[in-house]
Amino acid sequence: MKPFLKYCGAVSLEDVECIAQSQADAIGFIFAPSKRQVDPEQVKQWLTESKCEKEITGVFVNEKIQKVCDITKHVPLDIVQLHGDETREDAKEIKQQTGAIVWKVFHHELDVKETLDKMTAFAPFVDGFLIDAKVKGMRGGSGTAFTWEAVPVYIQQAKRLEKTCIIAGGITPETLPELLAYGPKAIDLSSGIEENGKKSSAKIKALEERMLNDVRISK
Repeated sequence: MKPFLKYCGAVSLEDVECIAQSQADAIGFIFAPSKRQVDPEQVKQWLTESKCEKEITGVFVNEKIQKVCDITKHVPLDIVQLHGDETREDAKEIKQQTGAIVWKVFHHELDVKETLDKMTAFAPFVDGFLIDAKVKGMRGGSGTAFTWEAVPVYIQQAKRLEKTCIIAGGITPETLPELLAYGPKAIDLSSGIEENGKKSSAKIKALEERMLNDVRISK
């Protein structure tokens, strides 16, 4: 099966149109302070103009619950991605108020058990976990990969908790085959499909060709 594919960090109508024509399942927008931060009003306009039919994801970092709910309803978002120090209560409240799918982001730790314990603790309140590389001073979008040998451990834990597990960080058309060998069910890319800060249809095409070449119908 092809992994669920999310292209994140769209910052223009051009980016949105590029992703709309791709084989991605979801498109992501960053509503937190970042070089890729976008305005919800603009996002709504781009989605209308591009007739983008992907699942819409919004990325938030320690945002006030009310603002997350307002943006989720306004855009509207299918998935809310919590990338900060949000608590289980925050996640529960956001899920109840918006009815959206909620993903909580955790960073890969040298002691994998730390991350696995967080997954267990959040499981009753979220729908999925996004595992990203830990880079000092950055919440995400670093373009750095973590040790992918740990991917099966995260997948197993998510499966046991009956949640989605999304892998992010340092994924590019070149590194994709290596990651696919570990069997991720969902992957998230941002800088790996960009050229000069814009989403690149050539890189997306290369990535998707490699992904389809690697996917087997049977074992």
